[in-house]
Amino acid sequence: MTHEQNVLWTLDAADGELLVRTGVTGRAARMGHRLTIVMKRWRATVKWEKGRPVAADLAVETDSFQALRGEGGLKGLSGPEKALVRSNALGSLDAGRFPEIRFSTQAIEKTADGYHLTGILQIRDKSREHVIDLRTKDLGDSWRMSAECTVRQSDYRVKPYSLMMGSVRVADDVTVSFTAVRAKKD
Repeated sequence: MTHEQNVLWTLDAADGELLVRTGVTGRAARMGHRLTIVMKRWRATVKWEKGRPVAADLAVETDSFQALRGEGGLKGLSGPEKALVRSNALGSLDAGRFPEIRFSTQAIEKTADGYHLTGILQIRDKSREHVIDLRTKDLGDSWRMSAECTVRQSDYRVKPYSLMMGSVRVADDVTVSFTAVRAKKD
């Protein structure tokens, strides 16, 4: 992606978007909302050596969580309900004790349409190996990067929020998507 020798790229929310999408499950699932959540504060760094990426790190501020919208449910997701979603999620993530979610890798392999990243995802006090397939597209003077992966909350000791005695629950699997554009030269 670059012809520069040893470079450190830095990306943040000004360069792209980090979204989390949830599902809903349970006997009364049709009453719940499928949420789209934006993480407002994050920072990614990519270390390049000899024209190839050799390490990447993503740090997300846990409390930067903001509910954008909810699909489904009996009625639209109101402002106070968005605030309640945020409060419940920050509680589930124990954001006060674990202020950061992190993904780090030094295993980056070139693929036909981007890079295969194998690294460690840390949420709360739990770390697990995680794989991300990052797609890249040459836009001429910049690169577009995108990725989408599934994270199972219970793998990281996060208890999905539920109400009505479990009749409506946030699905255990959430989808995380990332898009960013980076100029080839600063």
